[in-house]
Parts: sequence; structure tokens; C-alpha cells
Amino acid sequence: MASPAAAAASALLLLLACAVAGVVSDGSDHRYKAGEPVPLYANKVGPFHNPSETYRYFDLPFCSPEKLKEKSEALGEVLNGDRLVDAPYKLDFRVDHDSKPVCSKKLTKEEVVKFQNAVAKNYYFQMYYDDLPLWGFIGKVEKGDKAEPSEWKYYLYRHIIFDILYNNDRVIEINVHTDQSALVDLTEDNEADVQFHYSVKWKETPTPFEKRMEKYSSSSNLPHHLEVHWFSIINSCVTVLLLTGFLATILMRVLKNDFVKYAHDEEAADDQEESGWKYIHGDVFRFPKNKSLFSAALGTGTQLFALTTFIFLLALVGVFYPYNRGALFTALVVIYALTSGIAGYIATSFYCQLEGTNWVRNLLLTGCLFCGPLFLTFCFLNTVAIAYSATAALPFGTICVIVLIWTLVTFPLLVLGGIAGKNSKIEFQAPCRTTKYPREIPPLPWYRRTIPQMAMAGFLPFSAIYIELYYIFASVWGHRIYTIYSILFIVFIILLIVTAFITVALTYFQLAAEDHEWWWRSFLCGGSTGFFVYGYCLYYYYARSDMSGFMQTSFFFGYMACICYAFFLMLGMIGFRAALFFVHHMYKSIKCE
Repeated sequence: MASPAAAAASALLLLLACAVAGVVSDGSDHRYKAGEPVPLYANKVGPFHNPSETYRYFDLPFCSPEKLKEKSEALGEVLNGDRLVDAPYKLDFRVDHDSKPVCSKKLTKEEVVKFQNAVAKNYYFQMYYDDLPLWGFIGKVEKGDKAEPSEWKYYLYRHIIFDILYNNDRVIEINVHTDQSALVDLTEDNEADVQFHYSVKWKETPTPFEKRMEKYSSSSNLPHHLEVHWFSIINSCVTVLLLTGFLATILMRVLKNDFVKYAHDEEAADDQEESGWKYIHGDVFRFPKNKSLFSAALGTGTQLFALTTFIFLLALVGVFYPYNRGALFTALVVIYALTSGIAGYIATSFYCQLEGTNWVRNLLLTGCLFCGPLFLTFCFLNTVAIAYSATAALPFGTICVIVLIWTLVTFPLLVLGGIAGKNSKIEFQAPCRTTKYPREIPPLPWYRRTIPQMAMAGFLPFSAIYIELYYIFASVWGHRIYTIYSILFIVFIILLIVTAFITVALTYFQLAAEDHEWWWRSFLCGGSTGFFVYGYCLYYYYARSDMSGFMQTSFFFGYMACICYAFFLMLGMIGFRAALFFVHHMYKSIKCE
């Protein structure tokens, strides 16, 4: 058995190394001679305020080459909605052009209306030159003093100017702007003759090639003064740590008093009636209801925690540099597939510890618990993207690749992990014997019920991350860049600590009230931060962003629901593990009759 296991482990490590190497190597390190062609790819266009609603560049009637050549793309680029094709501009290395014509085009009424609608929605275009991203707007709207959109004037830019910096034989930087005097009036829905031009200006710069991506890092969504950002994060962390320390002090003092009281009671008369958490020692380790679902949630949460940890490691070593196209999506797909064995092992081994018998059904439930809702959400949103003809719609070939990854990697590893978990023969070590019949739980006040307890449990961890959430949302659902992963990692560690502690505190108060059904409660309380994050989604969408339209709204709330569900499973696992450790240690410290 050892040899196949070692071979499988070696294969997994090799796959992960290849995936990471592919992600890291994504980039350009070309050297050029004067006059040599440098690749320029047109990527996509779309409304500036709707980052998910993007279309192919030539869906608008720009000047297109006679033969449209598409660039072959990696899996992560396709998932990111990138659709690169050769651009109609020729930007040869160190060759200047002044108002060079691209094409002359007679726009039909339908094409004028299409451009007019794009300008009205503030469309931008994105291109890549030597793997450096560049953006520009396709036109502008002059509102003047008019309040009605029908009275506004719409103009299309017909002259684009490229400013390119180079160092010896390498491209360092590219910027694009438009000639504000070269405009085409699209206000009237009439045919229009348009002559498109472009200019290219090359300048030398001392900036080394290794630092050419720093421009994009400095233009991130963080405040101009980094100290302000650090202060806000430290202030949030200190506040949460002070609250955590305060609760820890109270909890430790109460526990100490309990131990002294119970030790004194043992020396007193035997007929003295027990009360508090010791009173339910025969029920506290009674296995929870729906043990298969509970084990599956625990295994899936552990896998998502492992996935998050690996993503952070890659981020901290610099893999996800700005505009490394599709790197994050590639890493997510590959690492999720390779960590599915963790979910299978944890779920099945814990299910067997809970004396479950149908481990095959438990394994299938584990495989579908997160992938099922994600797949249903993807099917709906991909249908919406197809209806909009957006680049977010995945091609059939890409869907087949993802299905193959799940079939050939994810599911087999899940099964192998489940078999290993079933054969682990680990027994649940409870410090107290469980009685045959459960005690009746006394009536509890409303604030000790599940939903109010979840609200209390989720608020404190959410307060540790809400400042950072804005920067993450502005990066994921906007055009900002997030690069300071060290801050995010610190906040993540604080989130785990606070989640674990608040769950432990609420579990203690629940047991002190003689409510012994703490298994599911600890999981739900730990994961309740996911509901707060989804509530923040509503606030961000309506108060902090300008997103609009059915497609963008569907993508935002659909995929954020999946992310918050993943948060719920991961933090629920953290909360339960912390509560289990605490309860086990607490009952081990007393003498249970």
C-alpha cells in the first residue's frame, strides 16, 4: 500500500509544481530589434461600471483586419473572460507614426446606433501590448446643462495615440490617450463616414525591465498614503483583540471558578444535585443529528481551508502579480482539484468516528456539497452570458476541460481520500460516557436560540475584516488592483482566531445553560460570518458601486453567494474544531461519574 500511495503523492506534487510553474511563467520577456513587430492584442470592450459584462473587441464595428487571428489562451484566461485577437494597429519596436490611417469606414445607421449605445454606457476597451495592459474609452458624452439623455451629444474617438517607453531592447511601459479634436458626432442616427487614425511615440526610459509592473501596483485601490491603510487595519485588529482578550479573561475566570466548585462538590455529600455544564456530561458527546451531512460539511470546509492556505502561499511568494492573466483562476481550479482528497479523508474518517455505516453516500454528499450549488449557479449565469453574447460565457471546449478535470482528478482523489479515511480506524475519544437516553433541554430565552447566537457570533469576526472587504470588492468587482497580500493574510489570521474564540465562548455559555446540542450550533455560529459578508454585498452594490443591468447583478450576487457559502463552510469548520477541542479539554479536566 505504501508504494502506490507514495507514487500518487509524487504525481500530485508534480502536477502542482507544473501548474504553479505555468502560472509563474505567464508573462513576456522578449527582446526586440528596431523595426521588429511587437504583438498587440485587442481583448474586450464593455461598460466601465459593469466589470463582468464584457464583449469581444470586434463586436463593435471597429476597423478589423482582413483575417482575424485569435490568440491561444490558457484555462485561467478563458475563465477570466479574456478573448485576445490581433489588433488593427501596428506598433513596431521604436518606429514612430504620426496620424497613420487605419481604415476608412462608412458606418451604417445600425453601426452608428451600436457605437452610440456603447458611448452612452461609458464603454472602455482593453488591449495587451507585449503582455502590458492598456485601456481607453471609445468616446465621450457631452451633457452640458441638459438633464434629458435625448438632448446630450455623443462623440466617438477616431484618433488613438500610443506613448511607449523602452529600455535598450525591451518594452517597459505603454500609455494610450485620444485626440480630443478628432471626434465623430454620433448624436444623429445617420450614416457617417469615419477615418480612423493612430499615432505612436517612442521614448527611452532608465526604468529596468524587472520593475515595469510596479506602475500597476502603485495605481492600486489602496490610499495614496499607505500609512492610512495600515492604521485602519491595525486599529481594527487591536479593537478585536482587546474584545477577544476581555472575553477570554472572563471565560477563564468563570471556568476556574467552575472547576473549584465541582471539586468542592465532589468532596461534599453524594446526594447533592449537579447543575451547569457538568450536569450534562452524559449528553455532551452524544453524536449530532444528520451526521452524514455534518461530516460532509466538515470535510468540505477543511478542503476550502487548505485551498485558501495554498492560494495565500502563492500570493505571498509573488505569483499573482498585477495582470498575470488568469493566474488566480488557474490556481483555484488546479488546487481545488488536488485538495479534494482532503475532503474525502476528513469527511469519511469523521463519519466513521460517529459510527456511520453508509460511507459511500457520505462520500458522494461530500463531493456535491460545494460543487453542486456552484455548478447550478454556473449553469444559470453561463446561460445569461450566452444570451448577452458576453465573453463571460465559457466555450464548450473549456467546459469539457473542467468536466475532465473533475472526472479524472477531483473525483478519483475524493474517492481515494474516502477509502483512506474509512480504513484509518480512528475512534472518537470522548472523556465521558454517553447515557442511553438524552436529557431534556430546559426552556431557553430567545437570545440563547440558534439564530440570535449566530448573529452574535458573526458580528465580531466580520468587524475584523469589513475594512479590508471594500478593497477586495473594488479589486474583484472593479478595475482596481490589490497587491498587498501581507495585510490580507494578517486579517485572515485574525479572522480565524476571532472565529475560533467567539465560537468557544458561545459554546461554553450554551453548555452552562444545560443545552447539550452544541455540535451543529458551533458549526453554524462559526460560519455565520458568511451571512454578514453577503449582507455587505448588498450594501456595496447599492451604496458603493455603479453596477447595473440584469447580467451584472446576476453575476455579482450569484458568484458572491457561492463565495459566502464557501466562507460559511470554512469558518464553520474552524468554529467546530475549536469548540470540540475546548469541550474535550473541559470535560477531561473534571471527574465524570
